[in-house]
Amino acid sequence: MAGSGKQHILGRVIMLLLLIVILVAGGLVWFDYLNLIDVRTLLSPLYGLINREGRNQPPIGEDEYLNLDAERLALRLEALELEELELSQRQQDLDTRRNELEQDAQALMEERKAFDEEQNSFNAAQEEAETKDRNVEQNARYLTGMQPERAVAILVAMDDQGIIDILRKTEEIAQAEGSSSMVAYWLSLLPPDRAAELQRKMAARP
Repeated sequence: MAGSGKQHILGRVIMLLLLIVILVAGGLVWFDYLNLIDVRTLLSPLYGLINREGRNQPPIGEDEYLNLDAERLALRLEALELEELELSQRQQDLDTRRNELEQDAQALMEERKAFDEEQNSFNAAQEEAETKDRNVEQNARYLTGMQPERAVAILVAMDDQGIIDILRKTEEIAQAEGSSSMVAYWLSLLPPDRAAELQRKMAARP
């Protein structure tokens, strides 16, 4: 009875060992199928014992393994490069826009300068015209207060446009003040040809 019991236990041990061997072999085959391990490379020493050549693979360097951190870093660097490129493009656009604004501002400044110069020129011309008008009015009043013969002697020495300005201003003052004008009398005292020329010019430019 004792001998049969030991044989029974030994049989169970052998069965368990066989089961373990089968499970290990199946696991190795499955891992080999998943490319997690290379069974022939792993068991190459056993192949050497039975004069069979195992499958040897060249050694793999550390940098050849899939490194998730390196992948993440590469993706992050690529994203940073794209962001830097976008920022560079934006900066370029801003520089272009700034140059355009500076050119517009320069153009506006030049236009403003030209306008100011034109305005100053107009103001100077207007002031000159007003000064001339005041001088003509003052001379007309002086001549009106003189003896007609003396006034005509002064008029004769002036150019035609100067005489016309005096005659028109004298007529304007007389109308404004409701007094008699000396223009007709002065013209009668002038040399006939000079008086005719002055009247012709005054009629041509009323």
